[in-house]
Amino acid sequence: MKHGLRKQCRIRGTVAPGFESVRELYQRNMNTLAEENTQLCVYYRGEKVVDLWSSSRDDDRFLPDTLVNVFSSGKSLEAIAVASLVGKGLLDYDAKITDYWPEFGANGKDEVTIAELMRHEAGLANFNTSLELEDLLTENIKQNKIGRTIEDHSQQFPRGSRSKREYHALTRGWIVNEVFRRVDPAGRTVGEFLREDISKPLGADVIIGVKDDELGRMSKIEPLGFGFQLLESLRPKFLGRRVVHNIFQIIGRFIRLIPAFRHGTSKGAPAPFKGMNSIGFFNEPGVALGETPSANATCSARGLAKTAAMLAAKGKFDGVEYLSRQAWQAMHDKPVKVEMGGLFSTRFTQGGVDHFTECEPGSTRLERAFNVGREGFYGWMGLGGSIFQWHPQLNIGFAFVPTSLHVLDLLNERGKAYQSEVLNCINKLNLP
Repeated sequence: MKHGLRKQCRIRGTVAPGFESVRELYQRNMNTLAEENTQLCVYYRGEKVVDLWSSSRDDDRFLPDTLVNVFSSGKSLEAIAVASLVGKGLLDYDAKITDYWPEFGANGKDEVTIAELMRHEAGLANFNTSLELEDLLTENIKQNKIGRTIEDHSQQFPRGSRSKREYHALTRGWIVNEVFRRVDPAGRTVGEFLREDISKPLGADVIIGVKDDELGRMSKIEPLGFGFQLLESLRPKFLGRRVVHNIFQIIGRFIRLIPAFRHGTSKGAPAPFKGMNSIGFFNEPGVALGETPSANATCSARGLAKTAAMLAAKGKFDGVEYLSRQAWQAMHDKPVKVEMGGLFSTRFTQGGVDHFTECEPGSTRLERAFNVGREGFYGWMGLGGSIFQWHPQLNIGFAFVPTSLHVLDLLNERGKAYQSEVLNCINKLNLP
């Protein structure tokens, strides 16, 4: 991956009147930051107001409907699946997982509730074995190949922490999938539900578990090397730094990470997949074909933004209801503010989506970096840059999908800049 001087990127797509500054920011970032391919899409009050895409290599194969792995942005898609069962009266967030899956309770896990799982408080943030990619194919999930691994597992919580909350980066989706398929009347997986009840009827490319004939629509992710990011962080912004943070900001964040690594359960844990030795492993077709809802949703920004617009409108889009009002409300209800990983406070609801709010006086720099510029949004984001969030009060559906992974931008602040600018535009539009 080359990061030298390049010609001005060609920006494709449109913005509605009043959102011109979003396009200007997008143009500037594509020309200055280390980007390969990106998509940015925003809905406001049910209308698409930003629809931009670009390739720094001027790759005509990268389109607004090209599919990209959005990593943890998929967590909000699995949250939709769970909420759909709640809305039908088939599932209760306060119920124990064993009420639906008795075998889950082995090895002391019998008291874990659905809400605790969705809030990353199940004590299962890492598995003690690496999974076979083949076992994650939909037909093999239904044979309980992943379920047996989960049943045999015991809980483990961060040492010395007052909170049980620890980021279940991949495992939450695997466990959710096992619960979902046992409760869904048709015995579907999360991926099957998403395709049948959301993606197809809504006309939105949001997929967990692609088909063979969809692999050609995918664009590979490109992890930036750590060395490149650190070298760029030494460069002043006015001299063309191509990453968001300077070296002091990066070091400050990593100092905060040390206790989390020292006391968390990831220390010594095996790779999640057999054969995985880097983030680039997620480009393997076997990963995309399987269902890892928390880390391998394959989507376009258009698809995510349209889904976010539905959520911003409390479950409806273009007059069609995709989530009942009861399901939507339950999904967004009971946010609990708890520090996660010793880094910053998260406000995960019982439905498993975070609520970004105005910072309180005395908030830490990380708290401000996490929330300021995305106040009022719900949802989550993915490793290296993707963002899938919605703002019910202002009726905004937002999605940013990059192929270049800035893994040292821990809070996805390069994408947050677009959220902040969208909020600025809407505030100007609504001035008396």
